[in-house]
Amino acid sequence: MDIREYMLKMGQAAKLASVAISLASTDQKNIALRAIGERILGERSRLMLENEKDLEAGRAKGLNTAMLDRLAFTDASFDSMVNGLEQVAQLQDPVGEISDLVYRPNGLQVGRMRTPLGVIGIIYESRPNVTIDAASLCLKSGNATILRGGSEAISSNRALSECIIWGLAQGGLPEDVIQLVQHTDRQAVGELIKMDQYVDVIVPRGGKGLIERVTREATIPLIKHLDGICHVYIDEDARREMAISIAFNAKTQRYAVCNAMETLLVAAPIAPDVLPELANKYINMGVELRGCDDTREILSNICQVGVATEEDWRTEYLGPILSIKIVPGIDGAIDHINKYGSSNTDTIVTENYTNGRKFIREVDSSSVLINASTRFADGFEYGLGAEIGISTDKLHVRGPVGLEGLTSQKYVVFGDGQIRQ
Repeated sequence: MDIREYMLKMGQAAKLASVAISLASTDQKNIALRAIGERILGERSRLMLENEKDLEAGRAKGLNTAMLDRLAFTDASFDSMVNGLEQVAQLQDPVGEISDLVYRPNGLQVGRMRTPLGVIGIIYESRPNVTIDAASLCLKSGNATILRGGSEAISSNRALSECIIWGLAQGGLPEDVIQLVQHTDRQAVGELIKMDQYVDVIVPRGGKGLIERVTREATIPLIKHLDGICHVYIDEDARREMAISIAFNAKTQRYAVCNAMETLLVAAPIAPDVLPELANKYINMGVELRGCDDTREILSNICQVGVATEEDWRTEYLGPILSIKIVPGIDGAIDHINKYGSSNTDTIVTENYTNGRKFIREVDSSSVLINASTRFADGFEYGLGAEIGISTDKLHVRGPVGLEGLTSQKYVVFGDGQIRQ
């Protein structure tokens, strides 16, 4: 069977399965979710062995540190997968929920009901935990899904897929509700993103090249973000200790994630006070600094700081590199973010209520935070259970995409024999 025929059969099976999962009870879905978690814990040793196969192959291929970091299973990633499944199980089932119900003058009741999107195709790289995050959210929101992970994680994903199939059976659900593409050929992606007769939405998660390709070639609506150029702005009215703590965490807590800070903006009046200590902390962590002229002058007696170019302001490093710019104040920070940012996540550190409100109103990003690290822009941290991705588009959902973002709404009307005159 060639890849095109293989993908079409998978699409047909997913379309049929989408009917079954859209009608499944909340209890069925929750039983399946918890069973998947139990299976993952029971298969932990085997999953680690399969993951090590991927890591060995990745090292042999010369994958960079960021990619290997995303690929690796750790105790924390196992805990996150299982906890995420349980948290999704505990969330209210959105399917069938009726809201905004109002009476019209003619006695009709008009409201909106949440419904699944149908079949969701998810294309992702490296991180095998996405297999579980995506499966859990699609399952609870009543959607069938086709998962196409990266070739570098194929052994890990196949093992996780077996856990998912087992869990679906415990909930009395067909195994085609969640299918993993077994082919690693890139043609499978090309076929998936054009199967509009079977697939309703595509979610690409991965590097810029993948998302650009899917955006260019897909004939199906997308939920996506392209870059994660995130900022922390330290306002002149920031509390010094808080500013240093947030700016350090936003960059160094984890590098290879889309909500890590890539550019630090500092108000000129506070820069001489906070930058020297921050620079020392970054250097001790092995972070390379690139700064504007004012930054380099302030730090000239402490360390060598590279010259930040126009390209640096537009770059998502996904590694231990940080660009720093000193701005006159909040207006300069907002202008910089809206010019160079990627509409992902941006933070202000300030004790000034007016500046905080101005920042969250005028910064055009999917998540805008006051006095908190950009690393909190995450579905799990937002209480969504997990996330299927972060959308920086404005239709149909924005920010971390959880259960509600994987549903649509239809109007429902309750009458008592009314006819239109």
